[in-house]
Amino acid sequence: MAIGVGIIGVSPGRSWAALAHIPALKALPDYEVRALSTTRQESADAAAAEFGVASAYDNHQALVNDPAVNLVAVTVKVPHHLELVSAAIAAGKHVYCEWPLGNGLAQAETMAAMARDKGVVGAVGLQARSAPALRYVRDLVADGYVGEVLSSTLVGSGMNWGAFIDQPNAYTAEKANGATLLTIPFGHTMDAVAQCLGEFSSLQATLANRRDHFTMVEDGSQQPMSAEDQILVSGVLEGGATMAVHYRGGFCRGTNFRWEINGTEGDIVATADAGHAQMFPITLHGGRGEDKALQPLPVPSDYKWTPATIPPFAENVAQAYALLASDLRDGTSHCPTFADAVRRHRLIDAIERAAASGARVSL
Repeated sequence: MAIGVGIIGVSPGRSWAALAHIPALKALPDYEVRALSTTRQESADAAAAEFGVASAYDNHQALVNDPAVNLVAVTVKVPHHLELVSAAIAAGKHVYCEWPLGNGLAQAETMAAMARDKGVVGAVGLQARSAPALRYVRDLVADGYVGEVLSSTLVGSGMNWGAFIDQPNAYTAEKANGATLLTIPFGHTMDAVAQCLGEFSSLQATLANRRDHFTMVEDGSQQPMSAEDQILVSGVLEGGATMAVHYRGGFCRGTNFRWEINGTEGDIVATADAGHAQMFPITLHGGRGEDKALQPLPVPSDYKWTPATIPPFAENVAQAYALLASDLRDGTSHCPTFADAVRRHRLIDAIERAAASGARVSL
């Protein structure tokens, strides 16, 4: 029997639910999108008609109480996650919440405890770790392709948080909203890095506001930006390797994503068009032993278990949903969970503490 999904926060067009969640769910036989909700009945009805969904609601409470809904997908802005996830858990529903799980560590810990106490599955949208290329990197490292990992460097561009931001993304410029360069592209990417290389054991960090304002694309108005647009983190990973990471806001005419892993026996380089490892296709190159230069590293086909027809931005979301379906069916824990989200929020909290104190922080 298909898993009935209710999605909170669906707008036709450019919403993340429309671009990623609905195409992903419709491509997987394990799921059926049975309900959606927005804050207005008119928009909910329009979205339901466009996507062929049976039930449309103008409030989330009606959706989480719908008996046809087994899994609630929360795809709205971060400040609303706690309220909506809490309502779904209270109704006894499993939850898939977009990342960041909470607006800060405390909220994430609260939701993880609620899901655990209620006995429901809490999955979080840290889908970069489900990307075929990054799962392949994880296995290459584990199988000794580079030997012992000595060091790693990563540079990424956030695309957003630059000189120009459009109105739908303007809320990300305010740090208090919890949807920042640090939490979104950095958080997504570092979650996948941790699956490949392990967690930081200690780190130092610098966070800077080099741009304290941005230009609104639609009307040219100048708006304040309190979210940092420069992130520098360096430290030691659990296995002893050193790592340096630099994320910057906006677009770079040079490198927008490059991750290098250097080991005693070889090297792996991952590149993409933007620093969002959860969204953009990743290309791999590697070399080891007697190789004098990098060579392409094609990702074996068995790392992709979703249909080839899925749109690019939806691929990793579909990969994660496929893992979640097996978790719900078999009682496994392959899809990122609320516990994984708490671990990532703790890394972000440690970076903020290190930047504020200027001291090395142990994790």
